[in-house]
Amino acid sequence: MGQHTVEKIGGTSMSDYRSVRDNIIFKPTQVNNMYQRIFVVSAYAGMTDKLLEHKKTGDAGVFALFAQERKQNNWFPALQDVRTAMLEINHTLFEAGELREKANAFLNSRLKEAQECLEDLHRLCQHGHFSISEHLATVREMLASLGEAHSAWNTAHLLKRDGVNAVFVDLTGWNSPSHMSLDERIVDAFKDIDLSKELPIATGYAHSETGLMSTFDRGYSEMTFSRIAVLTEAHEAVIHKEFHLSSADPRLVGEKNAVPIGRTNYDVADQLANLGMEAIHPKAAKGLRQSGISLRVKNTFEPDHTGTLITGDYVSDAPCVEIIAGCRGVFAVELFDQDMAGDIDKFDVDILKVLRQFHAHIIAKDINANTITHYLAINLKTLKRVMRVLHERFADAEITQRKVAIVSAIGSDMKTTGMLAKAVKAIAEQDVNVLAMHQSMRQVDMQFVVDEEDYEKAICSLHKELVEVHNHGSAICLAS
Repeated sequence: MGQHTVEKIGGTSMSDYRSVRDNIIFKPTQVNNMYQRIFVVSAYAGMTDKLLEHKKTGDAGVFALFAQERKQNNWFPALQDVRTAMLEINHTLFEAGELREKANAFLNSRLKEAQECLEDLHRLCQHGHFSISEHLATVREMLASLGEAHSAWNTAHLLKRDGVNAVFVDLTGWNSPSHMSLDERIVDAFKDIDLSKELPIATGYAHSETGLMSTFDRGYSEMTFSRIAVLTEAHEAVIHKEFHLSSADPRLVGEKNAVPIGRTNYDVADQLANLGMEAIHPKAAKGLRQSGISLRVKNTFEPDHTGTLITGDYVSDAPCVEIIAGCRGVFAVELFDQDMAGDIDKFDVDILKVLRQFHAHIIAKDINANTITHYLAINLKTLKRVMRVLHERFADAEITQRKVAIVSAIGSDMKTTGMLAKAVKAIAEQDVNVLAMHQSMRQVDMQFVVDEEDYEKAICSLHKELVEVHNHGSAICLAS
């Protein structure tokens, strides 16, 4: 292991440069040493939504407009909106003068080249021998890279202005003469950096010959962060967010009741990722876990708090619930067919092919003799497409959809008699109807499917019963 840490800064935190500088850069995790750290930065909050599509609503950004309509008069204004938004950020961060002019020049150069690429590709694909669909994955990667290049360049030069020997590390492969694997690009970028006296600010997007987004989509910056930590043999990986990894959402259960978890393991992090809570992408976590690198999640705006440490081997002292989490706006898609009995595998495989076609994220699944229900975290537009294809593929089946919420109790060790009963009792006492329930033999989480309007009541009741204690400990251990 090296002496250094690799630290990722999320988009919301990135949008507050002063807090990043004062709370993260000037308050290092290794006391009295501002260096021996590598920073991986996300795009400013909302910028990747503008460049690609809105992560939650699915509203079209530049990429989605280019892919759907392929008409310049649709995507071009969206690109100009991105330019305006990025220049406004520069105007806010830099005082009038040479440094702002350099920031604007760097940005305008990237945006101009991206625009020219899209225009050239659009013209080329007017010819019958070329299909634009074959190039969309590359277009998506190119557009995504603009956000991180913007934020990383700005942060490195602002820190230089403020007395830090920061170095801009561009992993985007922009104008690169050759293709490289992700690992080769990272090793090449850091080979000449002296971590004892230089502070690298690296782009969260890294170009590779196989492409990151085809596998990780919007989780690409976490994979970049993970591979940098693994390849440079970091002492610790750190993620700076705008909130603590807490026992529940403080807005729901109250700030006095929600507490930082403090310690947990990668198994719990995987369960949170499955629910859409952005701790870290499971495949990014896998690399850290296999390399024995611990992950710390910290709150940018509470720099003196140690945050939550995630390791591969941690298990709570006694079986307990560590966090109550959930996901609203989930669609339960149920397919019933009498012919399924005795041949359920074939139906399951065919349904999964449809879901993969639309990149639908499956949170959970129920199967009985003649029914398969998938609980999907997708937007309404994608749901309609999924339902249309399912009806075409399974003309004789009864296919229904229902909007629900999933609430989950999660812990590194929940293997104790009575915990599930306590959870069900707590929900029932609030007159909440449990539509479905899931718990695997691994017993690191329990999932309850409820009506969407009962989401908050379910969260609060589970947190009160399973987590809250009079001394505000991080979890209540139910075995004693």
